[in-house]
Amino acid sequence: MDKKTIRKQYKELRQQLSEDEVEELSLQIANQIISLDIWDKTYFHLFLPIVEQKEVNTEYLLQVLAGRDKEIVVSKSDFETREMTHFLLTANTKIKKNEYNIPEPIDGLEVPVSKIEVVFVPLLAFDKMGNRVGYGKGFYDLFLSNCKPETLKIGLSFFEAIEAIDAVIDSDVALDFCITPNKIYQF
Repeated sequence: MDKKTIRKQYKELRQQLSEDEVEELSLQIANQIISLDIWDKTYFHLFLPIVEQKEVNTEYLLQVLAGRDKEIVVSKSDFETREMTHFLLTANTKIKKNEYNIPEPIDGLEVPVSKIEVVFVPLLAFDKMGNRVGYGKGFYDLFLSNCKPETLKIGLSFFEAIEAIDAVIDSDVALDFCITPNKIYQF
């Protein structure tokens, strides 16, 4: 299936979820992550969900990370360069939604990409080879391509893997894992 069709189909599927379903499925995803062998790492990059797009609510995962004394990193996007600047999430971090309803830090202590060891990646859909479809702007592919090769890339999805995504290109960065409410995929 081509990316445009997948993007449309999975946006529609997500919009059909009730708020309660989004919360329950998000909690199941966070509970799945607890069993991953990632807890020796320190710096975890987490996306803050776009509520209007019914993205996975990462608040549960945030609580797990904070409870394990992990350094949590969140990003601010530059829509002209498609680059992201990464900041340490602290008690003093002020979060504000940008024009696309993406919650972002206003400022803070910047964290270099080289320090990030685990990235939780937002997505609309993924396939059995670890390829993902996002919103199509390429922010995460650019960010992930600048991470160290050993940085773990973990997708979070309400839905199970599709067979294959057509027309995967060289700049698409594949996932190492994808977590759904019912399954952990490893690629």
